[in-house]
Amino acid sequence: MEPLIQVSIDVITLEDAMALARGAVNAGVDWLEAGTPLILAEGLHGIRAFRAEFPDKPIVADLKTMDGAGLEAEMMFKAGANMVVVMGQAHDASIIEQVKMAKNYGGKVMCDVMLCPDKVTRAKQAQDMGVDYIIVHTGFDERNMIKGLSPLDDLPSILAAVDIPVQAVGGLSIDQAIQTIEMGAQIVVFGAPVVISGTEFKAADPNFEPIIRDIVQRVKSAKVGKA
Repeated sequence: MEPLIQVSIDVITLEDAMALARGAVNAGVDWLEAGTPLILAEGLHGIRAFRAEFPDKPIVADLKTMDGAGLEAEMMFKAGANMVVVMGQAHDASIIEQVKMAKNYGGKVMCDVMLCPDKVTRAKQAQDMGVDYIIVHTGFDERNMIKGLSPLDDLPSILAAVDIPVQAVGGLSIDQAIQTIEMGAQIVVFGAPVVISGTEFKAADPNFEPIIRDIVQRVKSAKVGKA
């Protein structure tokens, strides 16, 4: 199968977000992610703006939901999101409620296992509760404090444990992101430091569209499978 490319739009103004989203779509990305900083800054307006301008593009709303999961998912689905994110650290009830809401609206649920004490077990549990995707995530603050951490550390064991699609995210270079595809991840995510700065929530390069286009070409030529 051909890998999917997701771009995480983690800037904090709608103007900057739309500029990045337009460049990403023009460059050929498959999915747009309204990142947590954007959702906190612009709320449903950001999701609606993405949906209005890109009516056929799948949109991920990265809520990082810990509670009130059904309501938060419903709000985002109504605004135009296709996928929502619940944290693996949340209670089982939150994961279950978000899955129920996704079924009501024809959406999908991604479970982020960031900081789970046993990521493999939680990924398997989330799959059993009905989530559609697993996110293997090394957080922004975590990786800036503890150098050398990478989602690549956890990716192989989680890929071996679940049958649903997996993505890895968290400060990966282009070569590392392509490596996740070669290891078996089906979705490659670009955010910091390619789309936004690795240390700030602002655009890394105002003329990033050619960079993303080159990345798209490189990723699409990679084959999903075990390295």
